[in-house]
Amino acid sequence: MTRAALKPDTDVIEGVYLCTSLDLPDLFGPALAGQPGLRLYKPDDVPDPSRIRFALVWRPADNAFDAYPNIDLVQVIAAGVDGVLRNPSLPDGVVVTRVHDTEQATIMAGFAAWHVVWHHRHMGNYLDAQKSRTWDRTTIKTLRPPSEVTVGLLGYGLMGRTIARTVASMGFPVLAATRTEGNSDPGVTRVSGADAVKQVAAQSDILINILPLTGDTHDILNADLFAAMPSGAALIHLGRGPHLVEADLLEALDKGQIGGASLDVFRQEPLPSDHPFWTHPRIVITPHEASVTSPQAVTDALVRSIRELDAGERPTATVDKTTGY
Repeated sequence: MTRAALKPDTDVIEGVYLCTSLDLPDLFGPALAGQPGLRLYKPDDVPDPSRIRFALVWRPADNAFDAYPNIDLVQVIAAGVDGVLRNPSLPDGVVVTRVHDTEQATIMAGFAAWHVVWHHRHMGNYLDAQKSRTWDRTTIKTLRPPSEVTVGLLGYGLMGRTIARTVASMGFPVLAATRTEGNSDPGVTRVSGADAVKQVAAQSDILINILPLTGDTHDILNADLFAAMPSGAALIHLGRGPHLVEADLLEALDKGQIGGASLDVFRQEPLPSDHPFWTHPRIVITPHEASVTSPQAVTDALVRSIRELDAGERPTATVDKTTGY
């Protein structure tokens, strides 16, 4: 596709908001309003679909891209891009970019660390005691020091590395399953290779999942993986809903193989009110709010990707469609 170089003072690059679940113009319009050379429309307000060159998206409809024959960049407003990559109307040649936000990663790391402490200190026992007005100090008697509690990590991208550094700084040994060998952070041991996930799970007293969703990671949190973990280990699931085989987790919890679980993402969202996760005594539920990125961070990511692409460069945040991240 041939494109003219952008001249911010004279040319305008036009884009469109595409989303089925959020009001993207309301969320990002104010931050984008001051960007020279850019103009975004709601789909119904697009004057000429052939002039649309980029889209800001989250969970677009299956036919969302059909109306825009010259689109060449799709910016996802978050780190997860699996839904966009599977979209049947996404043209083959379109560049897909995502947000790399260090502040978002820091928020995620704090959330993960809180749940590590929750499971390490068996905080659910204290809540139960409070409900029954019981002064019970037996939980502390079985407490292991952090140095004896291994935290495993599935996923070692920006989010995963930030979580790993945070948890390691608290004194927990961290094992990170990675596809390839490479440098790791202090207190973090990388485990690579085809069996890395199973190896890490087998040594993890607390296992954190922050993987992207791909064909290889779908249903990765399953009965076989739970059986490989130490008896009574905890799961912190922050990745994508389809990673988890929900029936397998319930069975592992009921058998005591998994001692507790913190779940932030689900196969169906919102989680149905009659789902057994809601009432399970060893599950902590949050409504897909482990982290968030700011409108300004999304705006900065979009503008940077547009400028890079318009200059003939590969945008820094480009998603590899083969690996899915």
